Amino acid sequence: MTGGTAQNGGSLEQAPTISSPGFTGRDRELAAFQEALGRPPALVLIEGEAGIGKSRLLHETLPETSVIAACPPFRAPYTLGPVVDALRQVTDDVGRLGLSALAGVLRPLFPEWNADLPPLPDPAEDATAARHRLFRAIAEVLERLELSVLVLEDLHWADEATLEFLLYLVSQQSAALSLVLTYRPEDVAADSLLLRLSSRAARGWTQARITLSPLDVAETAAFVSSMVGGERISGEFASFLHERTGGVPLVVEELVRLMHDRADLYHRGGSWVRRHLVDIDVPPTVRDAVLERAGQLDEDARAVLRAAAVASAPTGEDTLETVAGLPPRRWTAALTAALGSRLLQEDEGRLVSFRHVLACRAVYDAIPGPERRALHLVAGQMLEPLSPQPVTQLARHYREAGQIANWSQYAEAAADLALASGDEATATTLLHDLVANAELPASTLVRLAGKIPFSSFTGDDRFGDLVRALRSVLESATLDRAEQGEVRLQLGRVLLLMDEHELARAEIERAIPDLAHTPVVAARAMTLLGWPRGTSWPSTRHQHWLNRAAATITAEMPPAERAKLAVDRVTGLLMLGSEAGWAEADHIRADEETARERRCFTLFHLNVGDMAIMWGRYDEARQRLGQALELAERYQYGRFRDMILVTTGTLDWFTGAWTGLAERVDELAADRDIQTGNRLESLMVRGLLHSATGDLGPARDVLQTVLGETRRRGAVSTSMTPAAGLARLALIEGDVEAALAVTAEPIDVMTRKHIWVWAADLAPARVQALVTAGRFDEAARTVESFAHGLGTRHAPAPVAALVVCRAMLAEGRGNYPLAASLFHRASTAWRSLPRPYEAALTRQRAARCLLAIEDESALPALVETYQELSDLGATHAAGIVQRDLREHGVVARRPARGGRPSYGDQLSPRELDVVALVIDGLTNRQIAAALVVSVQTVASHLHSAMRKLQVSSRTALAVAVVERDEVLDRRGTTDRKR
Repeated sequence: MTGGTAQNGGSLEQAPTISSPGFTGRDRELAAFQEALGRPPALVLIEGEAGIGKSRLLHETLPETSVIAACPPFRAPYTLGPVVDALRQVTDDVGRLGLSALAGVLRPLFPEWNADLPPLPDPAEDATAARHRLFRAIAEVLERLELSVLVLEDLHWADEATLEFLLYLVSQQSAALSLVLTYRPEDVAADSLLLRLSSRAARGWTQARITLSPLDVAETAAFVSSMVGGERISGEFASFLHERTGGVPLVVEELVRLMHDRADLYHRGGSWVRRHLVDIDVPPTVRDAVLERAGQLDEDARAVLRAAAVASAPTGEDTLETVAGLPPRRWTAALTAALGSRLLQEDEGRLVSFRHVLACRAVYDAIPGPERRALHLVAGQMLEPLSPQPVTQLARHYREAGQIANWSQYAEAAADLALASGDEATATTLLHDLVANAELPASTLVRLAGKIPFSSFTGDDRFGDLVRALRSVLESATLDRAEQGEVRLQLGRVLLLMDEHELARAEIERAIPDLAHTPVVAARAMTLLGWPRGTSWPSTRHQHWLNRAAATITAEMPPAERAKLAVDRVTGLLMLGSEAGWAEADHIRADEETARERRCFTLFHLNVGDMAIMWGRYDEARQRLGQALELAERYQYGRFRDMILVTTGTLDWFTGAWTGLAERVDELAADRDIQTGNRLESLMVRGLLHSATGDLGPARDVLQTVLGETRRRGAVSTSMTPAAGLARLALIEGDVEAALAVTAEPIDVMTRKHIWVWAADLAPARVQALVTAGRFDEAARTVESFAHGLGTRHAPAPVAALVVCRAMLAEGRGNYPLAASLFHRASTAWRSLPRPYEAALTRQRAARCLLAIEDESALPALVETYQELSDLGATHAAGIVQRDLREHGVVARRPARGGRPSYGDQLSPRELDVVALVIDGLTNRQIAAALVVSVQTVASHLHSAMRKLQVSSRTALAVAVVERDEVLDRRGTTDRKR
């Protein structure tokens, strides 16, 4: 399928509702905190870096008789500032406290209390005595206020007087007040009084030091899940977040909110994921905090930070010293200060790196451009003599330094290594960046573009970059004919992948005369023209190019090239409706020894599976798509995997596997990393499901969008089904002219191209529109052309559709016995595919014809049809049948049938087995292995269970099911199976 923007009266993409995160991953720390406060007086020290969750821990457990104050980050802190702030929070009426005369010393600190305080006492003998007297007075106020806990946050910023007051308090054996103090260890000075608190506490104090560490990957996933209503977070996304945030909760939260604000989160495969895992933005709050900490260092230490930011990866001290440009006599002190800031860390091998990727990016982004380029150049020159060369790092440094030749050299070398090791995603990123952003000679650009493994390409933006680069070369460079041919062929290939079929074909046809010097490449180009894309060429012209390509193939060609040409030829033949394609497909033996062959045969199974759907060979389609998916997942072919999932969704629509299908195709249609044409195919299925359930307005909007885009891009074969769907909607609403209009162009193209295997959906819609309009002769000519075009092909879906067309024509002419017989025959054919929705609809048409001739078998057939449609979920058609039955005095009920029992809104035993394993934390793939079923079957059971219990997430499902006794009853069974 091809198309454009996914719409349904608005975007189909799901945007998560972001809420405040839950309290996650701190059970052990919370228990220690609660235990300490339960034995007052307690001195609790909570330490951890900024954003680690110290304040959140406080708010989870503090009693109401607590007061919290923070130490502000002032360069000259206010004397006893946080203590004074705490007291002001608690009371503005000290007169009721019955304070002693000693409280007069509080007048300078609390001038607003002067009316209620005793007179100022005589001056103390010295400063020490004055401070001691002041501490006693403050302690008296705290005691009279009957507070249970005094909390002072950010104690690393506290003034000396505050720290001395805390030392005074903990030295009192009769204290009733507990102290909770939070601080950042990296910001505590080596001689700070804060470090003495634990050793100065008097007997009777319960002491606890709680160190908050970053969240691990699983805790990060749970933390983010709590922000999106308990929905599952993909493992890839959780790892991405953890790697870049170091598991610091505030940083995780800020990054998730930033991605949400930029529409960078979406739902796929039952999990929230991120669209583009390669890009990263630093949330402003994180950036400001990092730069503030960096700003507290001297210039030498900041130079170390800049060097580490440019290096990005863990780097040896010698390299950093050179990049930083510091003389040896200043290096040790500078590195020590930078490490002391806790922005950097050093591992056991003395490699230095930033503790968090976001901190690295914040520092990097703050480096002025000229200085950054100079630092990258130095870094590249430092790494170049190493053996083996770190080619990926060298490519990055020379890219950022603006050294195009060196960048191209090392990026291509890194891509070659990645391809050799099977890492196509990395190779794709490196090569795409070069082709799209470096000003390269034409020969180099063509060579690099030819290396790109498009099976790992996702997203239309990347293809657009390549198109612009290739066209720029054609327009601006002086190329010889051979180079022009190669560039045009590459351009045509990319346009084909973008579903711009007419534009692609024009470029490829222009390229072929210039490719005579390379027979393999010429044959590949001819084969691409053999695929029947576009509207203007008849099938004979496409067949001509396939035959020319076959004649070009020689035994001297490499086996991998011959295999690729054979696969592409089979695909072209099947698209043209040639039975020979199936025979040739049977002779292809998959050999997956090389990376090129693995891609080739993954695509082979995908293409044959797709064609099998069009022909109506659904069992073969399921088998081929399963093989393709296994290979795509094994070898990480992202684009192929997306195409397989989309195509499987279409197959599920035809075969009636509708449970959970709407959710799956919604996710695929919303995934921006999937090519637009494939997204539109999923959107088409969603429109057809809307139609089946009676949501006619949304169905029309969606199908019109799909049809418009497929026509614009020249994707003729894939425009047939949405056109047929729109025609059916128009006929339901009585708009015959609209049905005729929407089917006119597609049927004309099909007639001109003479490829009638595409007609399984369109031909019945067109014939019905003609019959309804009374244009019987034209309908008959269409049926005759359809029959002639199909001939004797074994194409079960088009053959069944042809019988339907003949039945419609007979019904329109009033020959109800013949029409009933033909509809019944068609229904049997549909059911054997299986295609249950069409089988039920044609059975309904047969019963109506029988009603017209008062055949008594009509009503029982309608009752069974009502049940079939209801079971399938086709509520709109079921409602129409129900209405027909009521008009004849029959109340439609869904009678119990033999075979598999119905469980209503209760979970079936198998659903309970699946949910029990979900509760155990298993993934769908692990559940499938444990129960010896397919992953798709597991997903189907989960969707069914969610629908029955009216929940929308795995977490909510687990909670709902655990409350039922039967899940516990099945635990033993499930455990034994595992």
